[in-house]
Amino acid sequence: MIQNGIKTRVVGVDISLERTSIGIVDIRGEIIATCYFTTANHPVIGDYLAVLCEHIQQLVEQNGGFESVRSVGICVPSGNFRTSSIENPPNLPWKGVIPLAAMLRDRLGLAVALANDAHAKALGEQTFGAAHGMRDFAIVSIGHGLGSCFFSNGVPHLGYDGFAGEVGHTCFVPNGRQCGCGKKGCLEAYVAANGIIQNAKDIMAERSEPSKMREVEVLTPHIIHEFCEMGDELAIETYRRTGYYLGLGLAGYASILNPEAIVFTGGIAQAGKWLLEPANQTFEEHIFHNIQGRVKFVVSNLENRTRNMLGASVLAWDVKEYSLFK
Repeated sequence: MIQNGIKTRVVGVDISLERTSIGIVDIRGEIIATCYFTTANHPVIGDYLAVLCEHIQQLVEQNGGFESVRSVGICVPSGNFRTSSIENPPNLPWKGVIPLAAMLRDRLGLAVALANDAHAKALGEQTFGAAHGMRDFAIVSIGHGLGSCFFSNGVPHLGYDGFAGEVGHTCFVPNGRQCGCGKKGCLEAYVAANGIIQNAKDIMAERSEPSKMREVEVLTPHIIHEFCEMGDELAIETYRRTGYYLGLGLAGYASILNPEAIVFTGGIAQAGKWLLEPANQTFEEHIFHNIQGRVKFVVSNLENRTRNMLGASVLAWDVKEYSLFK
């Protein structure tokens, strides 16, 4: 068979609680064009799928057409690469098992690959970011949830059913705080967004000092971070305590994995020193002694949605090609 050329573009889709971002990515990793829409506006999966297809079709048709597009990759919380489905997401508006890749393939006529957001982020970091050249590393993403994916000998370790790396849902405090997954005491409930807010509330209840946090009706991790920069002692203590929890949880994780580095992604990682310095201190105090001082803490230098679309594009390049647009 003689083939005149190859398709030089893929579509990368990043689905988060707030919004769905779509990008056309070329063979060099350049994002040619993007668009987005609000995820939460479509709580029925059928309606969401229709809007997603509409946005992909419009973006592709405005930028060279489907004849140039090879496939689609999707980065999504609770995605399972092995089944190409979203499975029981605690934070997204849909419930149960959703075979999103198959649904999208049927509508678009293109091959579709889907993976957990931490898995896609790890691919993005290994190919284009802070983990480039590393073979053994972990990605830890801190936002609404606490996600992770780890690479062993250069490939992602997904586990028997595709759920490896769920450090956020390891038991941190037996019968502790309620987690969105339905269990109690998960590490996520202490270091992700809602956990940080609860840490702040606990500290304000325990201590009587004035704090700008007491003046805010709706606290967010970003606001608490801003108060840290202003020198607010209770805000600083909030991130110090969160860092302690995070470092303790990751010390056990890293003692098992022995990674070269842990790469932090997600909006909460932007708290920087306020979170990561206490986390690293606790981490070093509790990690297995033979690898103490050898695991690097690295903050991703890629913008979150850019990295996620790039990671999704890596998935798209790897999926077996299928297209109705020859």
